[in-house]
Parts: sequence; C-alpha cells; structure tokens
Amino acid sequence: MSRPTYPIRTARLVLRPVILDDLDDVYAYQRRPDVVRWMLGAEPRTREQSRASVLSMAGEDALRAEGDCLTLAVATDAGVIGTVELVWRSQRDRTAEIGYVLHPDHWGRGLAAEAVTALLDWGFDTFGLHRVYARCHGRNDASARLMARLGMRQEARHVESYLFRGEWADRLVFAVLAHEWRSRPR
Repeated sequence: MSRPTYPIRTARLVLRPVILDDLDDVYAYQRRPDVVRWMLGAEPRTREQSRASVLSMAGEDALRAEGDCLTLAVATDAGVIGTVELVWRSQRDRTAEIGYVLHPDHWGRGLAAEAVTALLDWGFDTFGLHRVYARCHGRNDASARLMARLGMRQEARHVESYLFRGEWADRLVFAVLAHEWRSRPR
C-alpha cells in the first residue's frame, strides 16, 4: 500500500483525503452544469448523489492495488474547491492516469496546475511511476491547455472514438514520463 504523507502542502493549497464534512463544498461544484459539461455520463448532481460521491472518494486515500484511485481534496482557507485523482492503471508498466475537477470560481488562477503538480510529484518521486497520462474531450480546450502547461505532450487525438451525450466525440490523450517530469523547467 502506498499513500502520501498527509497533508500535501503547496504554496496556496492543501491536498488531503476527502472526508464526509466536505459534502457542502463538493456539492457546491458537483451540482453545476459548467463543471460536468465535459464529463462522460455526468449530469449535475443532487445533494444525495454528491453525498454518495463523497463517501466513495473518502475511501480512496491510498493506492493498494492496480486499478485503485487516489482522490484528494484540493483545499484553500475557503474550504474544498475541487479534487485531484491518480488512478493506478498498470503495476507492471508503472502507469497511472491523472484527473482533476475544480469549482469554476477558482478557474484561471493556476490552482488546478498547482494541485496536479503536487500529485504528479508524489506519483513520480515517491510512488515510482514511469508514465502518467490524462484524457479529455476534444473540445475541452481549458483541460488541454492545462495539460500542455504542465509539460504533458499530446500523444493522440482519437477521432470520434466514443459516444458523448449522443454524439461521436474526439478524445485527446496527453502524457508525461518520469524523466521528462523531473527535467522540466520549474
């Protein structure tokens, strides 16, 4: 089993496991259409659906086996403003997938990049990953820009590769290798 030493602190954020007391903050962004716009199969959540989501995320505090998801609350002095997650995709290939969601009131200030950077630092330097990738809808320009800013390279554009809200959609795949991550300009 591997888990970060909590909390992970950055210049402006605290990353820590999700707890039930985070429900109000999580519901504040999960209920918004602009947050779930690019998420596959996601609709704005009811409070009860957010409660179930928080309970699920609260159990995702470590990587115990391939397929596990490590989900961390992204918190400021104002409370939880989002989550960042690392999904262990392959033990043999030392590969994981990164994901993130942030309340729109906090978009455009570099907070998502700060949170993702902290989790990638842990994934590469402590957990020993070789490669981390991320995926987004082909029209999710903000997410694609974030991945590029982080130093991830676009490896693929899967044209009309999945059904999204009843229409065929493109999926972008970005990735970064451990040695690239460690040698990137800071």
